[in-house]
Amino acid sequence: MSDRRTETAVFIASGVYAGACPVAPGTAGTAVAVPLWWLLSSLPWWAALVAVAMVTVAGTWAAGEMEVLLKTHDSGVIVIDEIAGFLLATIGVPFGWRTMMVAFLLFRLFDMVKPFPIGRIDRQVAGGFGVMADDLAAGLVTLALMHGVVL
Repeated sequence: MSDRRTETAVFIASGVYAGACPVAPGTAGTAVAVPLWWLLSSLPWWAALVAVAMVTVAGTWAAGEMEVLLKTHDSGVIVIDEIAGFLLATIGVPFGWRTMMVAFLLFRLFDMVKPFPIGRIDRQVAGGFGVMADDLAAGLVTLALMHGVVL
């Protein structure tokens, strides 16, 4: 990998280096997504979905590059998956302290515990998309709960 390509992959995959946090890098990555949610919350739901798709595409590439670089699957340094998953979880959810806390806690719970089918996705999908897929699933579950129960 070229130096510029490596630097770009690390920058994206680590969530602007939040993945370098020595304690709970996934939580740090999710925290990086909070101000992005605030920015996306003023957009129509479809525009926010397009933004999440763009983050997912970039994240899939960067996570794949990081797997090659680090020679391991889904290293804790890679947190772009948490960012994409949390942004998906908050599409169409009004930004506020209450909704932020509930969405944050639900998403982190599903991402860490990995109930069915999230855990199966985590174990069976490989590569850069495999890194992203379980967090996107956790985001979908959180999104359903946010719209169906919380809002």
